[in-house]
Amino acid sequence: LGTGVVSLPYHHPYIVADRMQQLDHQTRGRAMFGVGPGALPSDAVMLGIDPLRQRDMQDEALSVILPLLRGETVTHKSDWFSLLDARLQLRPWSRPHLEMAAAAMISPSGPRLAGKYGMGLLSIGATSKAAYMALPDSWRIYDETAREHGNTAARRDWRLVVPMHVAETREQAYENIRFGLKKYLYYYTAVIALPFELTGTPDQQVEQFLASGVAVVGDPDDAARRIEELQAKSGGFGCFLQMAHNWADFPQTQRSYELIARYVMPRFN
Repeated sequence: LGTGVVSLPYHHPYIVADRMQQLDHQTRGRAMFGVGPGALPSDAVMLGIDPLRQRDMQDEALSVILPLLRGETVTHKSDWFSLLDARLQLRPWSRPHLEMAAAAMISPSGPRLAGKYGMGLLSIGATSKAAYMALPDSWRIYDETAREHGNTAARRDWRLVVPMHVAETREQAYENIRFGLKKYLYYYTAVIALPFELTGTPDQQVEQFLASGVAVVGDPDDAARRIEELQAKSGGFGCFLQMAHNWADFPQTQRSYELIARYVMPRFN
């Protein structure tokens, strides 16, 4: 299954726990539960949520979701939800509960949350300049917070998420992604704030995006080199995740996956 992240302040914690427990059974333990505070302040405003409260609400939600997933009975009173002797319909398939990870970019809140609750860490956009430079601090905060709460941070549970497209040559990769990259950049600049500014025409924005190094676009050697840089900067991580996108058409996207599987990943296995 792909990795999806649930924005906890936008959902009742009991409903989230109930649905994830069901998914744990349906997939026989192959689902993963990623959590985040919500990336868009506009979403919070539409739902009447103060964006400044999102991280605290996520923390509070997890304080009841985890015991529910373990099969415990929970009573909790909050200003945005209440539980009275609440328990899930199903016992956990995975023990003590399905695998979980907290999303993070640059802020220390994600690593702290992952360490506090003994979850994995999911570093999104790890190749953006600010997130890349923050990788050592992310691990330090994750590890220190885990120790404070009696948990153990493991590098095998640290996942780095990166947008990537690979072709036989760097020139071919650049040509492939012109199929859909402009629409992607329009969405991420008009709706979701990228960690850098793009200016000028759509073609100029494409060139700026590629020059920024956020995306890994090139041949298999380029991809392997970037992963090696991430390994060195982070000190080691457990899983490299490609962020799904529609930059290239479907046949070229499939070809990219094949090239990565055949010529990139074996170098790291």
